[in-house]
Amino acid sequence: MAHHGSDKEKTKKKMDKARFRAILKDAGEIIWRSRARLAIGIPLLLVNRLSSIVLPYMSKLLYDNVIGKGQVDLLPKLVLVSLAVAIFGGTTDYALAQILGIAAQRSITDLRTRLQQHVQRLPIRYFDSTKTGVLVSRVMNDAEGIRNLVGTGLAQIFGGIVTAGIATALLFHLSARLSSMVFLAFFAFAGILFWAFSTARPLFKQRGAVNAEVTGRLTESFSGIRIVKAYTAEEHEEKVFEAGARKLLNLIVGTMRTISTAGAMTTFLVGAVSAVVMYVGGHQVVAHMAAVTKQNPNPPVGMTPGDLIAFMLYLAMVIGPVVQIVSIGTQLSEAFAGLERMREVFGEKREDEEDAAKKQTEDIAGSIEFRDVWFEYTAGVPVLKNINLVAPAGKSIALVGPSGSGKSTMISLIAAFHHPTQGEILVDGKPMNDLRLADYRSHLGIVPQDSFLFAESIYDNIALGNPEASREEVLYAAHIAHVDEFTEGFADKYETIVGERGVRLSGGQKQRVAIARAIVANPRILILDEATSSLDSESEALIQDGLNSLMQGRTTFVIAHRLSTIRNADQILVLEGGEITERGTHTELMALGGRYRKLYEKQYGVMINRFVNEGEELRDLAAKA
Repeated sequence: MAHHGSDKEKTKKKMDKARFRAILKDAGEIIWRSRARLAIGIPLLLVNRLSSIVLPYMSKLLYDNVIGKGQVDLLPKLVLVSLAVAIFGGTTDYALAQILGIAAQRSITDLRTRLQQHVQRLPIRYFDSTKTGVLVSRVMNDAEGIRNLVGTGLAQIFGGIVTAGIATALLFHLSARLSSMVFLAFFAFAGILFWAFSTARPLFKQRGAVNAEVTGRLTESFSGIRIVKAYTAEEHEEKVFEAGARKLLNLIVGTMRTISTAGAMTTFLVGAVSAVVMYVGGHQVVAHMAAVTKQNPNPPVGMTPGDLIAFMLYLAMVIGPVVQIVSIGTQLSEAFAGLERMREVFGEKREDEEDAAKKQTEDIAGSIEFRDVWFEYTAGVPVLKNINLVAPAGKSIALVGPSGSGKSTMISLIAAFHHPTQGEILVDGKPMNDLRLADYRSHLGIVPQDSFLFAESIYDNIALGNPEASREEVLYAAHIAHVDEFTEGFADKYETIVGERGVRLSGGQKQRVAIARAIVANPRILILDEATSSLDSESEALIQDGLNSLMQGRTTFVIAHRLSTIRNADQILVLEGGEITERGTHTELMALGGRYRKLYEKQYGVMINRFVNEGEELRDLAAKA
């Protein structure tokens, strides 16, 4: 049993190492893409740091030569050199911030763009299992951390190491004994840094994941604010958000403890090193000065006051980057955690990944055939069972059946949002999988039951169906869908912004815009999923005319609960439990006397009773009058 556990641990370690190597490779690619700016920035950074080496030496000359030996004529030269170094340092600092800062922001934008493009091309099943807010967090927040890879962060570490290296050589030149004692402390610092990095990275990864979850739930809560208010669910949402926020807080506190512990230990080491330098260096200066005062021709090995001051300044140039490495190291941990989360998204297979190897399809006639199609959302639970269907080009197919019978799933398969678990779908006699997705979908027009509109103008929402359409074509589509009737009531007409998800329009108005969008797309295959469900009887009658003209010559799939709207369909399919139980025209199915006839008579009977009741009410009112 223990052996089995050790094998699992070894496998986990191997996977972690492989994952870390992959993240390093990703980081390397990001750095490589910014190589042009880094090629300018890093040499500039080195020159900047080398210039800073000059100032401590100026201090040594000031104390030992100008003050100690009275070489006053050297003072103006020291001042001019120090001033020149300061001006050069300030100028190069500004240039570095511009060059490397812009490089970082360009890389962040490039990564966000690539991530958004990849996510948009993932299959629908990925979106079904991932919250929108989580994806938004992936695109916007995770990319932000890489600024330390190509911005000032990594470059500062590199520059700091170079500066610390040169300063270290000068420290050993000034006092090898003292430098040896000091650098023993840095081995302890290396251990602190390794501990901080290995502890912080998994915490940052969890933090990003929880932050994405909390953001996702918050996005949902705000998007569904009407439902929240309608059911007085504010308190429930507050509790859910607070639980997520506190979970996030615990992770943030964990990372802060790690960072602050590393910082505190670093501060202690710096203080200890400073104390050693003061004690040992002070003794060496006192010994040297005593020997000089006695005019000893062979004074003992020691340090001049200028040596000690220069030593402490150079030591600061070593300690500064060391402290900076702790800070930037934790930021790099955050960047690597973000890269790891992004890698998970980039690892998801795009739905159009195989399109490049497929031949381009210019046009399609629009015939659709299902051959022995089965489909499962969850393994072992079929939603569609052995569906066989031939929809000739230009004909209309109506899907009828109770909720959960598989109608929307069939529509989803026709739109290539999902693919059959078994069997295949043919388009114009060719397997759908052999067609490029973009080519196929360019011939699709969809009017969903829940008409989604973007927070743009009415005109832009219609034009989305065909961005290349002329203004006349867009307005003509709007006229057919009777959109022009309600736009006249708005001050900005077609330029009226509809708000998030079209909140400023009624359900019927949104449906008309969605129909106009499908009309302007001029599709070969039209999908109407309860397209008139949000319309009143008068509007439905008007739009049905528009839809009838739109359906002419197009392969049309219609889902409708109002059976009166599908009487003229070329073929009606009755679905129950994921199977086609009846098929035929309205007349044939009525003559069959099966499920369709019962549904129709029940619905038609309800309508008759309603009209009779309304007629009786009118007669009663007339009698009273």
